[in-house]
Amino acid sequence: MLVGSGTYLDDGAVLIDGDSIAAVGPRAQIEERAGAEVPRFAFSGTVLPGLIDAHVHLAFDGGADPVATLQESTDETLLQDMRRRAGQLLRSGVTTARDLGDRGGLALRLAGEVADGRTPGPRIVSAGTPATPPGGHCHFLGGEVSGEAEVRELVRRNLAAGATVIKAMVTGGGLTKEGPRSWQSQFSREELAALVDEAHRAGVPVAAHAHGTDGIATAVEAGVDTLEHCTWMTSDGLNLRQDVLKQIIDRGIAVCPAVSPHWQMLPRLFGAERAEAMFDLVRQMAEAGAKLIAGTDAGVQRAGFDGLVPALSFYAHLGLPNAKIIDMATADAADALGLGGTAGRIAPGYRADLLLVDGDPLADLDALKAVEAVFAAGRRYESSEPSAWQ
Repeated sequence: MLVGSGTYLDDGAVLIDGDSIAAVGPRAQIEERAGAEVPRFAFSGTVLPGLIDAHVHLAFDGGADPVATLQESTDETLLQDMRRRAGQLLRSGVTTARDLGDRGGLALRLAGEVADGRTPGPRIVSAGTPATPPGGHCHFLGGEVSGEAEVRELVRRNLAAGATVIKAMVTGGGLTKEGPRSWQSQFSREELAALVDEAHRAGVPVAAHAHGTDGIATAVEAGVDTLEHCTWMTSDGLNLRQDVLKQIIDRGIAVCPAVSPHWQMLPRLFGAERAEAMFDLVRQMAEAGAKLIAGTDAGVQRAGFDGLVPALSFYAHLGLPNAKIIDMATADAADALGLGGTAGRIAPGYRADLLLVDGDPLADLDALKAVEAVFAAGRRYESSEPSAWQ
């Protein structure tokens, strides 16, 4: 049982009471405390906290043209597809997912279904509709705003609908055809400052989609809580600004590179030299002490909803130890999402989100693929039963 960063408890047990962990410790002690009437689930592999995918888009299908598929879908068809994708996440060991781009509040609706136990899936932390300027990145999701007043009003609408994170499209992105390029900034300093202020007044964090170096700098200045992608792009290459990186570290801003499960394809897409340069920027951020968290951008092209573990292999490629990589997908991600007191760890009082795998993931990350069972909020979910809780 993984009870701390890189720390195992051998022959351990967890006592679950409702949706929470009541006790953790040596099996003999926990069994004695539980009493004979409490159901047992015996297992001989490794138990670790449920995984957290900090960047998904349940509204997208991960196909060749996810935007076209989205636009062709009615809300009811789309919601049914999103339910299926939530099940895929859960079967892969993900018990918390942060959805950073929604249409019509469907992810918020799905989050309610999961919380009520009507639909199997991970706990969903949803941003609702992301803010973008007219014609900006992901404008088709309905979040077009211009000026500080409109920015604040969109934040208020998302919060009223139940959003627990606010998403700002600070720069352009490749998913939006005919939109701003990935390195181009989309908001003024004043607009972004207004967005952050409105969210923080309500105690809600801000996630900033930021590819461009200028946009990253503006987002950091505005006080965002997480940086998504953070690829340090410019019009003529890549430029990691050390002064901005220092601010990211000093302010405790988490960076979610949102690595594709098929990251090995990037050298073919961008060329080996450019891809390795992009990889090296993530390595530099990690070595400098930036807080990295795991996410996959599930839903965009070539990114399915069962890809978190394959995406984690990217960080092994960079040379990060397995214990740190697992932290990125558990405790560190929970902290960055504002869930550090309830998720990402196996400890009394935490949600009973547990992943049971056959093998030792500290020795071999691929052991995370050998899912035996998943507990989400105390409910057991087996991969052989994709549509029902146990």
